[in-house]
Amino acid sequence: MYKYDHKILSVGVAILLSSGIAFAKKGEYIPSAVGTMDSHPTIDGGVYHPVKNSKTGPYRVNEKTLKGGYKFGRKPTKNELKAWDTDIMADGTGLPKGSGTVEYGEELYEAQCVSCHGDFGSGGGGYPALSKGDAYVQQKTLKNQRTTPDADGPTRVFGSYWPQASTLWWYIRDGMPHTRSKTLKDDEVYALVAYILNINEIKIDGKLVDDEYTLTREKFLRIKMPNADGFEPKIEGKGSLERVRKYYKNPKNFGAIKVAYAKRCMKNCQKKSAKVVRVRNGGISDFQPPLSNKKEKPIAKSTELDLKKVYKDSCAMCHTDDSMGAPVAGKNSDWQAKKKSGGIKAIYDRGIKGINVMPPKGGAGISDDEFKKVVDYMINLK
Repeated sequence: MYKYDHKILSVGVAILLSSGIAFAKKGEYIPSAVGTMDSHPTIDGGVYHPVKNSKTGPYRVNEKTLKGGYKFGRKPTKNELKAWDTDIMADGTGLPKGSGTVEYGEELYEAQCVSCHGDFGSGGGGYPALSKGDAYVQQKTLKNQRTTPDADGPTRVFGSYWPQASTLWWYIRDGMPHTRSKTLKDDEVYALVAYILNINEIKIDGKLVDDEYTLTREKFLRIKMPNADGFEPKIEGKGSLERVRKYYKNPKNFGAIKVAYAKRCMKNCQKKSAKVVRVRNGGISDFQPPLSNKKEKPIAKSTELDLKKVYKDSCAMCHTDDSMGAPVAGKNSDWQAKKKSGGIKAIYDRGIKGINVMPPKGGAGISDDEFKKVVDYMINLK
């Protein structure tokens, strides 16, 4: 839980609690997830309703499903488990040896990341920003509350919000670049992480990760993110499960209220004494613009695709000159060269699926047939 957002989270938590998910009474035994008796509440403070005579309250359950065991499939092999177990932990577990410079990271970023994440990680095109400047300054904005329409809200980007840098290393290696994940070498990942630390003005051992910095595994393990202590409860270390249970046992920790454990109600639950509040004098009548009772069909909007606008918004960034390495719009020789490997159909297919740093359909929210029309327009610019 992000500890500065209790007021926001309390609404959802209160709804869960008021709908029957309450705290276990002292000494009450409740079934665990696998059907054995366990006196502990669940991690989030809720309880499992006891199964008695194949029922939990008015609900019948299939007790055979609580016994566990395999019914379908098979046990995964050691190699399969190893292939799936790729996470990088904050303590360095899973983090390979390697190194990378900020300078090389910037080159990689400009070649493979800038088209989605913007210059210096500023974001754009529906993809998240990676930096908003000095992370230590931006971390202080996490306490901001939008109490007025013009109030500044919190800045949540990697540098200011993420508690551990290991998540960034892991995500880049396993998920980036878009459409070509797991193609980066470990040293390239270190370089990209170094560059992102640089644009967030992160310090390691009190030293700024500047343009000349070389990031190694040893240095990486000494990173202390500005918001490392910005989440609660603490889930690291020995006894963490009990600490989490204790934290959620007190609803004041997350802005909720403690309710009595009661029998669930399915009908006629509303008390007759409940007050109904109505708006006086018939409510608001002076609407601007005035309300209309005319029942007319809405004017149909034009569905014709604006090829020039789609090209400008989603394609022109890369398809304007030779320096980007992509076929230049209107340059026949570039497109003829691409047609040699499968013809126009291959060009369509590669664009629809995405290729290199280009996201599927250039990131435009259009159909496959509409995308083909945009490609035809780019080839001829008409």
